[in-house]
Amino acid sequence: MDKLLTTKEVAEFLNIHEKMVYSLVSEKAMPATKIAGKWLFPQYLIEQWVENNTINFPEHIQPLTSNQRLIVLAGSNDLMLDKAIALFNRSFNGHLAVFGNVGSAGGVQALRNNLCHIAASHLIQDNEQDYNFEFAAQEFTTMPVIVNFCKRLQGLLVRKHNPMEIMSVADLNKQGIRLVNRSLGTGTRLLLDKELKKAGIKGEKIQGYHHEVARHMDVGQEILAGRADVGPGIEAVAKALDLDFIPLRWERFDLLVAKDIFFEQTIQNFFGLLLTDEFRKLGQTVPGYDLSMAGKIVYQKSDKH
Repeated sequence: MDKLLTTKEVAEFLNIHEKMVYSLVSEKAMPATKIAGKWLFPQYLIEQWVENNTINFPEHIQPLTSNQRLIVLAGSNDLMLDKAIALFNRSFNGHLAVFGNVGSAGGVQALRNNLCHIAASHLIQDNEQDYNFEFAAQEFTTMPVIVNFCKRLQGLLVRKHNPMEIMSVADLNKQGIRLVNRSLGTGTRLLLDKELKKAGIKGEKIQGYHHEVARHMDVGQEILAGRADVGPGIEAVAKALDLDFIPLRWERFDLLVAKDIFFEQTIQNFFGLLLTDEFRKLGQTVPGYDLSMAGKIVYQKSDKH
C-alpha cells in the first residue's frame, strides 16, 4: 500500500494550514479515509488530487458584484448576524440579504471562489491573539477588507444545574460524558479542538465527539432533549434555552469582503447598519455579545515589540 499521510503531513505537503485540511475533508473535497477515528490520506491520491485541481486562473478575477439589490453572505452561523440580515431586509425595501451556513472556513473559501459577497468568520489563529488574517492570507492573493461584526462569548453549553459537574474542557474526559459537536471547518469546532489539545485530551476518546450538528442552536437543542450533556457554543444559546454555560473566551467575529466591491453602495448600506443605534439596541437584547467594535475595519496585529 502507498504511504498514508496524517493531516499534519498533508498540510505540510500542500503548504497550507492544518485546519484547512479538516475543512476540505468536511466538504468531501479531498480524498481521505478514516481508520480508528483518525483521518489518513493515501499519498498517491493526494498527488492526483493536486494535479486534477491545477488550473491556470487569470491573474485578475473579478469578484462577485452586489448587483445593487442582492447581498449573499456565507460562513459562520450566528444569532446576531441573523438579526442584522433581518434588519437590512426591513430597512432597504427592494433589497435582499441572504445567508449560507457553511462554517467559517467554508465562508472564506466561498468568498475566494466568488460565491458570496461577504464571508462571516471567527477562525482563531495559532497565537490565540488574532483571528482570520492567517487564513485569509492563505486563500487570497489580495487580502480582503476585514470588518468586525462583534465580539461574542464562546464556551460550553451544559444541562440545567450542570448535573455532570463539568467545570472546564478538562472535565470532558470524565466517564459517561456525552458530547454534541460542531462540524469540521467551523470556528467553534476549531476552538474546541485547540482547547482539547491543551488539556491533553484526544477528542476521539469522548463519547459523541463525531456527533456533529450545523448550528449553535442545534447544539443547545440536543442537550435540552437529553441526547447530550455538553457541547461547544455561545452564551446567547444557553440563555435562550435556559441551559447552564461555562465560558471559555471572548472571540472576534469578523466579516470579510473583497476590496473591489467594498465601496459598492449596497455593501456600504449593510456595513452602515452595524453603526446604527437600532442595531446596537438589538445587541442589548441578546446576552454574550460586545458590539463596541461593530462596523470598524480591523487590521492585523504587528509581531514587532
